[in-house]
Amino acid sequence: MRIPSMLVQNRLLASVVLGACSLAFSLSTRAATPPDAAPVILIQNATILTVSHGTIEHGSILIKDGKIAEVGPSVKAPKDAQVLDAAGQWVIPGIIDCHSHIAVDGSVNEGSVSVSSMVNIADVLNPDDIDIYRDLAGGTTVANVLHGSANSIGGQTVVIKLRWGQPASKLPFEGAIPGIKFALGENPKRSNFSLPGVTPRYPTTRMGVEETIRTAFVEARDYKKAWDDYDKRVAAGDKSAIPPRRDLRLDPLVEVLEGKRYVHAHCYREDEILMLLRVAKEFGFKVRTLQHVLEGYKVADEIAASGTGASTFSDWWAYKVEAYDAIPYNAAIMTRRGVIVSINSDDAEEATHLNQEAAKTMKYGGLTHDEALKLVTINPAIQLGIDKRVGSIDVGKDADLVIYNHDPLSAYAVVQQTLIDGRIYFDRKRDIADRDAREKEKKALMDKEKKAGEKKPDATIEIGKGRGAKPDEKKTEEKPKPPQADAVSGGAL
Repeated sequence: MRIPSMLVQNRLLASVVLGACSLAFSLSTRAATPPDAAPVILIQNATILTVSHGTIEHGSILIKDGKIAEVGPSVKAPKDAQVLDAAGQWVIPGIIDCHSHIAVDGSVNEGSVSVSSMVNIADVLNPDDIDIYRDLAGGTTVANVLHGSANSIGGQTVVIKLRWGQPASKLPFEGAIPGIKFALGENPKRSNFSLPGVTPRYPTTRMGVEETIRTAFVEARDYKKAWDDYDKRVAAGDKSAIPPRRDLRLDPLVEVLEGKRYVHAHCYREDEILMLLRVAKEFGFKVRTLQHVLEGYKVADEIAASGTGASTFSDWWAYKVEAYDAIPYNAAIMTRRGVIVSINSDDAEEATHLNQEAAKTMKYGGLTHDEALKLVTINPAIQLGIDKRVGSIDVGKDADLVIYNHDPLSAYAVVQQTLIDGRIYFDRKRDIADRDAREKEKKALMDKEKKAGEKKPDATIEIGKGRGAKPDEKKTEEKPKPPQADAVSGGAL
């Protein structure tokens, strides 16, 4: 096997350059989030959309140690406060995305088995994913980062705050109840995924998906009973009791049965929505949210009766067979039938304008301005069990806030600043001011890469031989390889 020395050098240099570009941008934006951020901030002269108790004109928000300390029309700034004059601009709670795949290092799917509840997205968080910063620029402050949908029961999920510039350990939302991803329909039965000569993975039918979920919970129920029996024996003083064998696949499912882990289920069709609700009732657990749920309008009463939330798209349609019955009135119809509804992204770019996605429900379904805003603030907070901390502008809640130059539900609205825990993580003016410097640095690095690539290779390296060895006269022809499947196939939609 021969490796041209210059090719190796070029690849290494390209890797270094790309890393340097990313690092340069990361460092420049990290400067926007100093660890010594002012503990007291006053946002004044703002139009405050509280979500929970109406709109406050010419209002102020006092922030102390990352929490909202006071909200109202006549809040005075303490002597040591940093004052931000909103100049009449709009302030809303940070936008919450209930279905995201950002900040994941590598594939979002462990697609080898249909029940992959043992894997955990929290273990592969990537704090340097540029989508974190871009979503901050769109007003998103919290994201429910999900495993993909290649599995009937997928991996464990994590709720994060978009604390750009902080290490991975600082991203998870403290105290948020963990979740797990389920999926129904085309993706887990692998309708669009096959390799020549490879035996299809079970299940390959919708009824197989149902039975895969049911079988897993039968095992989890028996596993839970074994542990409960063991704990009772230990509590009774039985020193001869032997604990059951630990099963990392079943531990998260026991947490679901105990109400300690939320189920977020990818789904489309009405029949499968009802199926999962029946299975959940059979085993005594709740489905916290139905994700996508594009035919939710057909069974909205049943969803509401089960106490399940719905996190859907604004108007995505016909991108796959299961999506052909999608309508843009879905969110509004489910809201009117008593379902707690949120609008999500499932896409890093979509998350930069979730405010506009929510606004569409005012046209398609006639929701009010306040109802539309709730779809990306308090409603997803309720669905994720974090509404006591975020989702509205109330005293005692986290100071996760977004300042817009226009009404947030207007197509003309542009984020000016995004705060998380009272710190400014995105500042549009600062971002614009830093762009020239970043472009110059990027150009210098790219020029350096280009010059290195223009140098001619001086020799080739053959493994097992020294520098300068002559290449073999003939090359062994490689047989064509079958196309490789995308590692993320079946995960996003």
